[in-house]
Amino acid sequence: MGGTLAAALVALLAIAAAVAAVYRLSPDGSRRRARDIAVAGVRAAAQLAVVSLVIGWVVRHGAALLAFLLLMSAVAARTAGRRLTSNRTWVWAALPIVAPVAPLVAALIACGLLPLRGIAVIPVTGILIGGALTATVLAGRRALDELTARKGEVEACLALGLLPHEARLEIARPTASDALLPGLDQTRTVGLVTLPGAFVGMLLGGASPVNAGAVQLFVLVALMAVQAIAVATTVELVARGRLSRP
Repeated sequence: MGGTLAAALVALLAIAAAVAAVYRLSPDGSRRRARDIAVAGVRAAAQLAVVSLVIGWVVRHGAALLAFLLLMSAVAARTAGRRLTSNRTWVWAALPIVAPVAPLVAALIACGLLPLRGIAVIPVTGILIGGALTATVLAGRRALDELTARKGEVEACLALGLLPHEARLEIARPTASDALLPGLDQTRTVGLVTLPGAFVGMLLGGASPVNAGAVQLFVLVALMAVQAIAVATTVELVARGRLSRP
């Protein structure tokens, strides 16, 4: 912690924003992504500063812990929903995030694999919510884009006698399934290409490499389950018209 860290963070953020601006890395060819990168970096700094101040108190109070988990879920749902659509159907994005994460965390606590302590529940739940958020956004955007680009094929399926839900599902599902690829690649290359945060964090905290590896394996497999359910739920919502674009 110090001036060197602050300077490095500012420099890296400036590089990311500059590259996005120079190469116009935005769907409309504008410099909007550069602004998004800068804002995201500043927000991350502010949010982590606040969390760092309150997390010690939150993990020791049951009501505060529950409220914090609900806040995490709400922010993830809004982020995913607004990334998918600008109309009111964005609220349905909460379902593919909450539906897989809440039962899984409850089951892990019930069977004793996850201690009912804030210091354990918050990071594990946060990792799972983050995975569900990513899968929901990727699957939803691919599915909605595909339905827009291949509208004629959807109508052809309807002409053949398929129901609207079946027609949309037939078109959207294949490409939306690509949302599983990042999680699959991360799991397949763990230890060979990347050393994920849970593994490194436990090693730095003094855990043995075997215990750290076991925890990381548990997190990766749980993430694959959460993301598979999130993608399936998102595709189903799109096919049924619950998630749609204006």
